[in-house]
Amino acid sequence: MSSPNLHPMLNVAIKAARAAGAIINRAALDVEAVRISQKQVNDFVTEVDHASEHAIIETLMTAYPGHGILAEESGTQHGAKDSDYVWIIDPLDGTTNFIHGFPVYCVSIALAVRGKIEQAVIYDPTRNDLFTATKGRGAYMNDRRLRVSKRTRLHECLISTGFPFRTGDNFKQYLAIMADLMPRAAGLRRPGAAALDLAHVAAGFTDAFFETGLNIWDVAAGSLIVTEAGGLIGNFTGEPDFLEQRECLAGAPRIYGQLVPLLAKYSKFASVDDKLRASDRVRAVDPSASAGDTYARSTVDMSSDTDEAAEPPPEKAPVQRKLTRIRREAPATPAEGDAPAK
Repeated sequence: MSSPNLHPMLNVAIKAARAAGAIINRAALDVEAVRISQKQVNDFVTEVDHASEHAIIETLMTAYPGHGILAEESGTQHGAKDSDYVWIIDPLDGTTNFIHGFPVYCVSIALAVRGKIEQAVIYDPTRNDLFTATKGRGAYMNDRRLRVSKRTRLHECLISTGFPFRTGDNFKQYLAIMADLMPRAAGLRRPGAAALDLAHVAAGFTDAFFETGLNIWDVAAGSLIVTEAGGLIGNFTGEPDFLEQRECLAGAPRIYGQLVPLLAKYSKFASVDDKLRASDRVRAVDPSASAGDTYARSTVDMSSDTDEAAEPPPEKAPVQRKLTRIRREAPATPAEGDAPAK
């Protein structure tokens, strides 16, 4: 149902999200009948993803035929290619959860105007929770105004994340990050749907969220909902221009400020010194790790497990060659009448 108090574009996005949610809920009644294909290892797409995406695009294009579309499954095939208005769509965030019947997944829709997110909807069809935000107007869950958690001490906080799951992901680095965070926090959770994780940060259900390897459709809507709820969001070094950088950190301001120093060294944008410290930390957690198991790309040889791994190896001293001097006696001048010297 649309509301006259909401921005018209947000109302259309809500209508689209609910249409997709209805398709997802019907399919959830018999998950085993859903056809599944695999985009890559551990990365699945279903007929439900395609059907819900189609419903969203049809709703948006009917209302705004001159807008652009960026969708997870169909990319930029639909809509105007050069519009200042681009809808960023994830029709089913948490597909792996969905196909297992694990009820943590959502629909995510955001509108970017000249590159800035101005409208956002995240819909949780299993709980019928609707998270919305319009830039400058606050964030809401259903009819309740959202504010991020008021906790200020990290050891009291519940932090959500997403573990690596694709071939080539940096598993050993995540082990090091967890080793840094788990003793400092009340708990670490991996729900499995990044957009919903961000909505839960905005609602104060969790105090922070971080993950790498995310795409823009995973974080676009959630980024606006978090900031409109009073939170901060950026990459691991705290830079706010993060949407297409494939790493995300969000949280209540005081907690965000405590997490940036812990996570910054694991960012691909970290300084060389920080990357070397991250390499040391990864190897401390897993001595079998090599330099290739962190973001650091250094010419320094870090294959040894000594504490001095961050220092460049000393240059080998050149081999000293022993020189042998041969004294030669000056030839004597032959006397007159003697045989000539050889």
